[in-house]
Amino acid sequence: MMKSSETIAFGGLTFAAVSWGASIVAQKWALGSLSVVEVSMLRGFGALALLVPLWWWQEGATTKLSARDLATLAGLSLGVLGNHLLTLFGLRYVEAAVGGVIIGAAPVITALLASVILRDLPFRVVVLGCTVSFGGVALVSTAGASGGAGANPWLGGTLVVLAQVCWALYSIGGRHIMERLSPLTVNWTTLAFSLLPQIPLLWTDQKALAVGTDSVTTSAWLAVMFLIVFPTALGQQAWLHGVKGVGPSRAGIFINLIPVSALLLSVMILGEAMDAPKIAGIVLILVGVWLVNWQSGRYKEARS
Repeated sequence: MMKSSETIAFGGLTFAAVSWGASIVAQKWALGSLSVVEVSMLRGFGALALLVPLWWWQEGATTKLSARDLATLAGLSLGVLGNHLLTLFGLRYVEAAVGGVIIGAAPVITALLASVILRDLPFRVVVLGCTVSFGGVALVSTAGASGGAGANPWLGGTLVVLAQVCWALYSIGGRHIMERLSPLTVNWTTLAFSLLPQIPLLWTDQKALAVGTDSVTTSAWLAVMFLIVFPTALGQQAWLHGVKGVGPSRAGIFINLIPVSALLLSVMILGEAMDAPKIAGIVLILVGVWLVNWQSGRYKEARS
């Protein structure tokens, strides 16, 4: 029988994954009125306004951060920064559905990097699944090239893949420090650090600030509010709890829910097409994820 702590962890991972799938649609919608950095900063500062008071109420008086902790958290924040900005920049050039499907390859990216960095699995164990998934990414990156929403699918797809590399590094590095610090502490501090480099970037990437905030539609503000509350504040917190509870390898499988929810919501809300290349791409990506998990399980059984 599954332990209650694992049930909570899996519930948090499911909530985070579905929220992140929906966030792809919200980000695409917000980019209609706001620039990449404007969306990212509004999302980050809004989430901090929720997370910091919660942290102070729950554990602020007891948490002690050393200089080494702060340096580690600042380093981890680069993963948050890269994930947020590269995803948004990528969505400038691909449909939301394409971006969401590509994010489905995050588990194999995490497994690949974990095999190289942590050496928990030999590269030969994950290479087949990674190859199949990346084939799906290559296929789906060409989808929608003839439509207005996919102006440069290869560039956009590459940026979204790099965003997942940043998130994989964040997940791998975050588990070690969460042996001493709570997920809430790691969440808000890394988010805060990630906002610092964006302040000067705002001067080079403006949209609403350049023409006036009156140009921002009500739906764009609602999309930003959704990004603040669900995928950023609550979703990231739920994800970190899940990673702490079951580890990055088992947590990574829940990323499979992101492309499914992103694809369905993109079709229903944005009116994007659910065509054959996207469906084939998501099948290849999920088959690759399954291969990585299956071969990893066989390897661990053989070693035990």
